[in-house]
Amino acid sequence: MAEAKKTTTKTTAAEDVVETAVTDKKYIVIRAFADAQDNKKEYKVNNIYPNPANKKVSEERIQELLSHPNGKSYIKEVEEK
Repeated sequence: MAEAKKTTTKTTAAEDVVETAVTDKKYIVIRAFADAQDNKKEYKVNNIYPNPANKKVSEERIQELLSHPNGKSYIKEVEEK
């Protein structure tokens, strides 16, 4: 009888972050910035964050942009009507 082969998949921390992405809230840029975690992608005031809107971003990154350690907020949550 043949034995079943075991396969394992290793994930990196970055892959784990993608899996915990925020998808149900929408954000708008309130202070222009170049996203250091997205290849310096530029966001201008009133742009949707992230761009494209279906891009996966970690909750940690969202919180960082909502209340950055430098004391500035770069995005805010858009209220659904």
